[in-house]
Amino acid sequence: MKTVRISIIGFGAVGQGVARSILAKREDLNKQGIDLQVVGISDSKGSEINAGGINLKSALERKKNKGTVAKGKENALDIIRDVEHNIVVEATPTNIENGEPGLGNMFAAFEAGRHVVTSNKGPLALRFKELKEAAEDNGLYFRYEATVGGAVPIFNLIHEALAGNTVIGIEGILNGTTNYILTRMAEERMPYELVLKEAQELGIAEADPTYDVEGIDSACKLVIIANSVFGQDATYRDVEVTGITKITPEALELANKNNYVVKLVCEARGNGLTVAPRLVPKRHPLAVGGTLNVASILTDLAGRITISGKGAGSIETASSILSDILFIARNS
Repeated sequence: MKTVRISIIGFGAVGQGVARSILAKREDLNKQGIDLQVVGISDSKGSEINAGGINLKSALERKKNKGTVAKGKENALDIIRDVEHNIVVEATPTNIENGEPGLGNMFAAFEAGRHVVTSNKGPLALRFKELKEAAEDNGLYFRYEATVGGAVPIFNLIHEALAGNTVIGIEGILNGTTNYILTRMAEERMPYELVLKEAQELGIAEADPTYDVEGIDSACKLVIIANSVFGQDATYRDVEVTGITKITPEALELANKNNYVVKLVCEARGNGLTVAPRLVPKRHPLAVGGTLNVASILTDLAGRITISGKGAGSIETASSILSDILFIARNS
């Protein structure tokens, strides 16, 4: 049995989703000869550390009842630097202004000789190349499937299943909130403000939806794709971005009459990075509805490959994190 020790840094929806996934899959993983032990969990109020493995059920209960997992005052960096483990799961909230605290956590992990698996877009949208180099310089894995597309395995598909192909371009819908809003506006002929309010009430849109509706979230994800797949050194400020706030029901109705739908499409091709509303034919692979995400990858050998799935949700995002943890467990 191979024991893999991990820490979960950030215990919000995603971090808790990772803990639940490990609990749910423990028996299956043991059959595959892998024992995942969580030896440190940190949230904004403190930490729990147990070198023999934390009781995840208790940790989740405590978080639910007390609002924190804390049993001690140690912080994230204490766990990353001082607790012996293999993989840091960095799941703190995205900050696109300076990438902190995720950025500091990731660099500290590489310095301490630990692999990093993350769902945190901010650091990668700002300093992807430096993070990748820090991992390589220390002979470590840096995996980030969960940063783009929730459960949709975009990077695994490109770097592993499509290895040997040259990727010519990628286009996709990478934000479930805007896709939901545009779908509802088209179906119900409702104005933007009303649909946004509905999305907020359903928990699909944030109280402050700016990142989503102005296209910033999509731009961050597109940058991560461009840097990872095309070897660029872009930040989200290099993306030409137009959001969805000025789209009217009348524009959607006109599109519908001509057999089109309007979607917020991300495109990376050559050196150009754009996020903007576009007319998409109704039968096109990008014409997915609701909160779905989709990525369409154009390659030289395999042609066009399109994948779609749930782009958000704690368990869906944890699915991608777990796949990255298992990749490292099997290959390190």
